[in-house]
Amino acid sequence: MALRFEHRGTEIDVSIVDRVWRTSSGADDTMTSAARTCSHLILSRTQGCLLASLRGPETKATSAPVPPYTEFLGIRFALGTVLRPHPAASIIDGSVPFPVTDSGRVVIGGEDWEAPTYENVECFIRRLLDAGLLVRLRLGDEEDVAGHPEAGPTPRTLQRRYRAITGLSQTAVTQIDRANAAATMLRDGHDWRAVVEALGYFDQAHLAHALRRYVGRTARELREGGDHAAMSFLYKTHPGPGS
Repeated sequence: MALRFEHRGTEIDVSIVDRVWRTSSGADDTMTSAARTCSHLILSRTQGCLLASLRGPETKATSAPVPPYTEFLGIRFALGTVLRPHPAASIIDGSVPFPVTDSGRVVIGGEDWEAPTYENVECFIRRLLDAGLLVRLRLGDEEDVAGHPEAGPTPRTLQRRYRAITGLSQTAVTQIDRANAAATMLRDGHDWRAVVEALGYFDQAHLAHALRRYVGRTARELREGGDHAAMSFLYKTHPGPGS
């Protein structure tokens, strides 16, 4: 049986944390993880054993084993949010584990923290914010020096800053977000023609290529649903047209 995700927003500023999600597995499974632009803090429990890690942005769809009878909790940070000392650029297509104490507390930034639950994750996030471990960095596209953009950094400098913080180019972010938006529309029952028109793809072939690369599913599989294989949570976004 495919993983079923439950997700919600939080009381935290959406420029810091976008969504919180949870799911649980049955028997051994394999999951297709769609590409994503943001980092996730993921906690998993198997037979009382807690594991915690920060997963970085992923530049393509991948497959991964799913351990049996495991509960997962995920916190999806907004683009530009950094959990110190691990900028997204340092964990592209990878992850970093966090130690867990014998009492089940997660060690982040040299301090141990009570592991959050789906219901109280806001308290956990606020503590990280207050400790200066969770910060939102300016990506450069927000820059405006005293109302005079020409006095600010050059476009090349802003591009380097953007990549240094996110680990991705602005073009890559647009492509990945758009593919997730396309997959969500198809899962919601929209025809591929409506998706192409709404999101600015050139044609069906252009859409199909993006889905294969970033989502790991065909348009037909997404529209038909069913248990083709477990799949990671698809986030809704509304990117503008891009290449």
